[in-house]
Amino acid sequence: MTAVRRAALLLLAALTLCATAAGPAAATGYRYWSFWERDGAHWTYATQGPSTAQPADGSVEGFRFAVSEDSADASRPRGTADFGTICADTPAVGGRKRVGLVVDFGTTADAPSGEQPPARRTACAVVSEDATTAEALATVAKPLRYDTNALLCAIGGYPSRGCGEKVTAGAGAGGTPGSGPSLGLAAGAGVVVLLAAGAFWQTRRRRNA
Repeated sequence: MTAVRRAALLLLAALTLCATAAGPAAATGYRYWSFWERDGAHWTYATQGPSTAQPADGSVEGFRFAVSEDSADASRPRGTADFGTICADTPAVGGRKRVGLVVDFGTTADAPSGEQPPARRTACAVVSEDATTAEALATVAKPLRYDTNALLCAIGGYPSRGCGEKVTAGAGAGGTPGSGPSLGLAAGAGVVVLLAAGAFWQTRRRRNA
């Protein structure tokens, strides 16, 4: 094999390794409880937090635990969620309101490492007329856990730890923050580049001798 051909092959290998090393980074998301409001037959991502939202009597509110990048791709609560079904066995009480709640604990793929999501549940909360969604939730799904910024971290004790942590989207249970190319791969590409450069230098030296 001539020096020129050997150098060309080494350069091709270097370019291949570099392209692999510089591939797109894994998308990242956040593992958290998203808050939804029922609008007819559809879920709408809530524009305010559960601690300030004040649902009207007959409303249906939902929560879903999942990993998502932002509100645009957040997972909606699953299953049927009409007020008539959720609160069918809860009679109206004067001076109070009934709020249907859907709590979807998500899938095993989105669960923190070592945890198993409970089954989806629905409940009819009977609360004062000025109660917030958070207050309604607290009557049917304790314990709730919040962080120092009042972010809802756990419903019914799930998950037992963590709060809105950044994870690799689609990494599965216990996903971890994404990382760049492997140091070994990058170093290997660098070695090939050096070998290729050396081969070209030797070829030019022989031609100029």
